[in-house]
Amino acid sequence: MPVKPYDSLSEIQRDLATGSITCRQLVEQYLQRIDDHRHLNAFVAVYADEARQRADEVDAKLKAGKAGRLAGMVLGIKDVLCYNQHGVQAGSRILDGFVSQFTATAVQRVIDEDVIIIGRQNCDEFAMGSSNENSAFGPVRNADDTDRVPGGSSGGSAVAVQAGLCLASLGSDTGGSVRQPAAFCGTVGLKPTYARVSRWGLIAYASSFDCIGPITHTVEDAALLLEIMAGTDEFDSTVSRQPIPSYSQQLTLNRPLRIGYLRDGVESEGVDPVIRQKTQEALERLREQGHTVEPVDFPLLKHILPTYYILTTAEASSNLSRFDGIRFGYRSPEAKDLESLYKKSRTDGFGDEVRRRIILGTFALSSSYYDAYYTKAQQVRRLIKDETDAFFARYDLMASPVTPTTAFRIGEKSSDPLQMYLADIFTVQANVVGCPAISIPNGTDENGLSIGFQLMAAPFCEVDLLAAASQLTKLQTVETA
Repeated sequence: MPVKPYDSLSEIQRDLATGSITCRQLVEQYLQRIDDHRHLNAFVAVYADEARQRADEVDAKLKAGKAGRLAGMVLGIKDVLCYNQHGVQAGSRILDGFVSQFTATAVQRVIDEDVIIIGRQNCDEFAMGSSNENSAFGPVRNADDTDRVPGGSSGGSAVAVQAGLCLASLGSDTGGSVRQPAAFCGTVGLKPTYARVSRWGLIAYASSFDCIGPITHTVEDAALLLEIMAGTDEFDSTVSRQPIPSYSQQLTLNRPLRIGYLRDGVESEGVDPVIRQKTQEALERLREQGHTVEPVDFPLLKHILPTYYILTTAEASSNLSRFDGIRFGYRSPEAKDLESLYKKSRTDGFGDEVRRRIILGTFALSSSYYDAYYTKAQQVRRLIKDETDAFFARYDLMASPVTPTTAFRIGEKSSDPLQMYLADIFTVQANVVGCPAISIPNGTDENGLSIGFQLMAAPFCEVDLLAAASQLTKLQTVETA
């Protein structure tokens, strides 16, 4: 029996409750769609038999009235999240054949609530990229136009939701890697506050920036996933002990908000005219709902991107030193001694972009340039944090586009890393200062390519962030109906 396409867990759970579908039927439909959409290259491994078995177990739990809160959700996980006895490669040749010996805390928490994991999703190598062209498994293609990128680094995770290959995905966001592909693929992408979700089991790119976040069709599903994943963890000493609100139950705004929007986001000629227009329209909808919406200038905006890239490449240089061809993963067969083993394994195992960032980070950390680059960037990060705190002393939310352009063509920016890095201009601030941020769909351009709208809140203020995003997406739905 064919199963209708679903956009929300609540809709699935209603049909499960009436008996009009089963988890097994859902899984079979998703597996068929994955097979039909192999050209998108969204998955690097599909757990077909496991997903069927898991579906049968969840169906039995539903019949017995003992199912968890995520029963009926079919989920994909980005290839940087560890899942016990399953491969994980971070999109890299250097981890060929590596099998995880444990499960990431965030993944385990959704499993405990009866999610069904259907497979592992393609991503930029070690989450370094804005287009998902840097994977050892090849590029992921945008389902709206297969000649275009899906965004990165969680491109496979976003495309899988966009194309209906699973209901939701778990990605990671170091500088916009959940929000930017969500914007390019017309989905919802949530980056939580830094330290809200445990990073245990997330392969590190830049440890003081990395966050695990969901990609979904609805704000409600993103809120529920965050609620379940968040909280303390004995394996991650950086996780906050702040109480976890019932995000999924607090999606109604009970007061008008003060919202400041980045003037550059709607006036700069570097932003596509259609994105400026769509951003203005979203801001106008917020005004019509009684919120105060005002333009703001952020004087340090031009310093955020260089600060981000100096610090993240420095952290990547340190984090990726563990992949040496000796302890696990790829080992060059051409090595003749210890030094050549290191050099050849890392040269062959890492792709161009990862090698570029390791070299940049090693340079920034070198004794001759440490103070000039790394120390200075840490000082500027502090200034950006102070200025952002001052902003949130006056406003509840910051609004902006997610990206300056819609999805670009595959290969269009590959030869110009600087242009590629500029795709993150509006997303990196949330990671530099540790704030939560969300990308929600905001219409399409003349070519039918998706546009995203970003809201950012002060640390641990996800309640306001999610409620405002939920209100805005409902308004957009009413307008387009």
